[in-house]
Amino acid sequence: MLYFLLKFVHIIGAAVLLGTGAGIAFFMLLAHRTRNATIVAAVARIVVIADFLFTTTAVILQPITGVALAWHVGYPLAEGWIVLSILLYLFTGAFWLPVVWMQLEMRNIAVSTVSTGEDLPPRYHSLFRLWFIFGFPAFTAVLVIFWLMITRPDLPWWSSLFG
Repeated sequence: MLYFLLKFVHIIGAAVLLGTGAGIAFFMLLAHRTRNATIVAAVARIVVIADFLFTTTAVILQPITGVALAWHVGYPLAEGWIVLSILLYLFTGAFWLPVVWMQLEMRNIAVSTVSTGEDLPPRYHSLFRLWFIFGFPAFTAVLVIFWLMITRPDLPWWSSLFG
C-alpha cells in the first residue's frame, strides 16, 4: 500500500510540474502577445499564484517521494537513471528559481503600468524574453526526466561514475 501511495503522489507531482509549467507558459505567452498591460497584469497575478501553489508544492514533494520510492523498491540512489534524473531536476530548478522572480517582476511592472496607463516598458519586454528563453532548457529537462522515469534505462557508464 505504501508503494502505491508514494507512486501515486510522485506521478501526480510530475504531472503537476509538467502541466502547470506548460499552462503557465501558454497563458503568459498569450497575455504577452496582446501587449495589453491590463491583460498581462491579470494573467501574471494568476500565474504567480499558480506557480507558488502548485509548482512549489510539487517541487518539494518530488524529491521526497522519489527517494522514498527508490528506497522502498530497492533501487540504489547511485543508479544511473536516478542520478541523471536528480541532476536534471537540479538543472531545472536552476532555471525555475529565476523564472519565479521574473514572473513577480513582470507582474509588478504590468500592475504599475496599468495604474499609469502607459505601454509596457522595455524592462518588461526584456524580462519576458529572458523568461521565455529560460523555459526551453527547463521544460526539455523535465521531459527527459519523464523519459528516464518511464524507461529506467541501464546507464552502466553513468552508474560507475557515482556508484
